[in-house]
Amino acid sequence: MSTELPPVAPEVLAEAVENLTARLRKKLDDATAGCADGAVHEADGSVTFRFGEDALVTLWPGPAGTVTEAGQATCTCLLAPRCLHRAAALGAAPLADAAPPEPAPEPTAAVPTGAGAGAAAGATAEAGVGAAPAVSGDPADPSGPAEPVPALNPAQLGAAAALWHAAAEALAAGVTAGGAVVQAELLRAAHTARLAGLPRAEAAALRVVRGLRSARERRTAHRLGDLTGSFRELLHTAGVLASGAADPALTGTSRRAYTAGGSLQVHGLCREPVLSATGYGGVVTHLLAPDGSRYSISDVRPGGLARARGAGRASVALGGATLDHAGLARGGLRVVGATVSAEGRLGAGRGVKATPLPGAAWADGPAAPLFARPAAEAVAALLAGTADAAAAETALIGCDVVVVGAAGDHLLVHEARPDAPLLRLLPAHPHPELPHTENLRRIASYPGLHLRVLGRPDLDRAATLRPVAVGPVAGEPYTLRLPEEWLGRADLGYDRLQGSHFPPPDAAPEPAAGAGPGPMAEAPDPLADSPLWRVRRLLETGVAGGRRAVAEAARGTAPQTAYGPLRRAGLTAAADLAAALAAEADRRPRDAFGRLADPSPDGYAWAWLAAATHLAAAERSLVAASWTAATPSGATPAAR
Repeated sequence: MSTELPPVAPEVLAEAVENLTARLRKKLDDATAGCADGAVHEADGSVTFRFGEDALVTLWPGPAGTVTEAGQATCTCLLAPRCLHRAAALGAAPLADAAPPEPAPEPTAAVPTGAGAGAAAGATAEAGVGAAPAVSGDPADPSGPAEPVPALNPAQLGAAAALWHAAAEALAAGVTAGGAVVQAELLRAAHTARLAGLPRAEAAALRVVRGLRSARERRTAHRLGDLTGSFRELLHTAGVLASGAADPALTGTSRRAYTAGGSLQVHGLCREPVLSATGYGGVVTHLLAPDGSRYSISDVRPGGLARARGAGRASVALGGATLDHAGLARGGLRVVGATVSAEGRLGAGRGVKATPLPGAAWADGPAAPLFARPAAEAVAALLAGTADAAAAETALIGCDVVVVGAAGDHLLVHEARPDAPLLRLLPAHPHPELPHTENLRRIASYPGLHLRVLGRPDLDRAATLRPVAVGPVAGEPYTLRLPEEWLGRADLGYDRLQGSHFPPPDAAPEPAAGAGPGPMAEAPDPLADSPLWRVRRLLETGVAGGRRAVAEAARGTAPQTAYGPLRRAGLTAAADLAAALAAEADRRPRDAFGRLADPSPDGYAWAWLAAATHLAAAERSLVAASWTAATPSGATPAAR
């Protein structure tokens, strides 16, 4: 797939594949494979594909650069529009994103609220358009009567059931057989879910389709673990909705609701670039109120890497404020008539007025409490205090650390507290054109350096933090020496650390006794040491090779040998679920004529989802425990 082709709406591609005959569907994958290489961009903005002498497919993108209607894709062959050429050209183009949540009408008058209005939802930086929509509305008052949960209507129940069936079929097929036809069925079900008012289910289906495409095209950015997680989320969402549950977190919302927040005073924490795999780029600036409430202002639009790099100094579109995002990250705003979404995003309504304020340093401003709490406590509270996985994965925590050194692909640091564990620092975004990786590599060359880190915990890895910004530690001689205008912090996604920002090498402290010049000792990793990898491998085998691959893998090894380590480690539930999955994958009853007596993939999908859900919970528990693990004796940091 070429990123230079215009994106195509999922429903347009699904309809084109559905109109093909069974004979043409078998040829669709081969026709799509080399289609993008022959695309020609015409002077009038259209894109043409030549198939022989008599067939010319033309895509006419709309004003937004997207093919959103069937009439925007034409072919000159006699079978058009039910032809293989047209479907192959549409399948070679990237999928267009689902429409982002539209802002609901914002209040025109500010209604005074208590301190911390909008603090019920912390500010979350979008990882890109298409993420799980935020839930609008505040939690019900526990002192008042509980509001009844709204029931799903018949259209929503039917759409959820259809999406479950399409997802189960795709899981049973796996990457190897998950070609254009299987993807089209998912896209059709996703479009039906959107029409029925289930935007979260639609977004989950689109992520699975993009993952299948990435896997089949063998892209370097593809990770089988990510596709496995996408399948788990899709099956969970569709399965629960099809059962009749109407949790707003599962249905999602297509309109982002803003409520009146009164007058606010916010100070900048940091800014970070946003770069999605679907061509969106921009910046998110994180803000903090004096009472600890978190907010954000984002500017994410189509444009990719260039947009993400340039948006760091783009003007802030809020109430006529004369600040750019770089100034806001180290400054502040007084907002009158503020409107706030459920996730803490500030709206730019007509009645909003904003006035710049001087910035506050991390050490003595409203951000100081962020660094006063041990990282382990912050992560434990984060995992226990929210049921929204997306909110937990995007929250920011702060801590003071001492650099130990580089170990593999990450930077080892030691929290500046007694008996604190070793932490791993990984780039918040690994793109080589963004300075995250370069900045961490430079920091790693200064063992013993004291840092104040503001980052996002990686809940899929043991004791791992993805720093967004760093700063000096007050009172420590061997720490960063940033320019005064940076106000004591560097945004790792935009600011590039230079040699002048570090103390001289001769000021480095002496290594601790026993540290020695030997190889760097790795931090303990309960996740890697656990036998849960056997369950993870079985689940990923199913995603890659389908149901048949799981059955073949189970036949090759006796259950006692495969799942004995799990039982000996006390993980009996994981062993039982894995064994049940393997047995269900191999259960293919046939009648007297050799035909499948139960061709439905529902039983296999439920068994896979049960094992995947248990694995995710078990791994999350091990990750939480890693934040309290003791430091190994061979990894003692430099003396302070």
